[in-house]
Amino acid sequence: EMDDEDCERRRMECLDEMSNLEKQFTDLKDQLYKERLSQVDAKLQEVIAGKAPEYLEPLAALQENMQIRTKVAGIYRELCLESVKNKYECEIQASRQHCESEKLLLYDTVQSELEEKIRRLEEDRHSIDITSELWNDELQSRKKRKDPFSPDKKKPVLSLTFPRPYIVYMLQDLDILEDWTTIRKAMATLGPHRVKPEPPVKLEKHLHSARSEEGRLYYDGEWYGRGQTICIDKKDECPTSAIITTINHDEVWFKRPDGSKSKLYISQLQKGKYSIKHNHN
Repeated sequence: EMDDEDCERRRMECLDEMSNLEKQFTDLKDQLYKERLSQVDAKLQEVIAGKAPEYLEPLAALQENMQIRTKVAGIYRELCLESVKNKYECEIQASRQHCESEKLLLYDTVQSELEEKIRRLEEDRHSIDITSELWNDELQSRKKRKDPFSPDKKKPVLSLTFPRPYIVYMLQDLDILEDWTTIRKAMATLGPHRVKPEPPVKLEKHLHSARSEEGRLYYDGEWYGRGQTICIDKKDECPTSAIITTINHDEVWFKRPDGSKSKLYISQLQKGKYSIKHNHN
């Protein structure tokens, strides 16, 4: 058992000892802080100087990665340039092929139109009765040479209907002949009022059966529709594959594998200039 004085003395001794421990702990903590700070400053100086291993190893990895990515980027650049060059050459080749195809189609179209005009002229020649006397008079009037010193005297045509027949007597013989031909042609188309029966017209025979009905194409017993793949064949040329895009009344539009579009007239299929068939490949 302890009395109060001993307890107080003992408490003061404990307080003094605790104060000494706290002071020692604070001194150790300050010393440790200074040592750690000096180590960090030394490491920072090594990093700034470029000598720290912690800095050199990641830097070497970054440089190696940079070299690899630079090499890959160079290879990718060369491949992109080669791809663009190939696309450019493909576009030029496709444009030339499209131009040649359009030239052939234009040639066939002009040829078909000229043949149609020739056929119509033949029909007009057979359906219109023109007397040889009028043609002979016209030819003789053309062959005659006019004397430059003698004025061309023509009698003015008097008319009771028109007070000033200026336009009438200024007409040339060729204009009168054309008007007379037009009148005879109109009279020939009236049927019952024909003066001379019309001779039979030679119709052009079609080698193949081809027509369009309700957006579909009928050709030699088979039907073709939009979106179907066909094989187009022309004489002295290699067959080409195409996809039908549009079917009109007298023409068929199709797209080639290179993306170019062209058209084909139904009359060309009828005449056998082109032939088509289903492509089941």
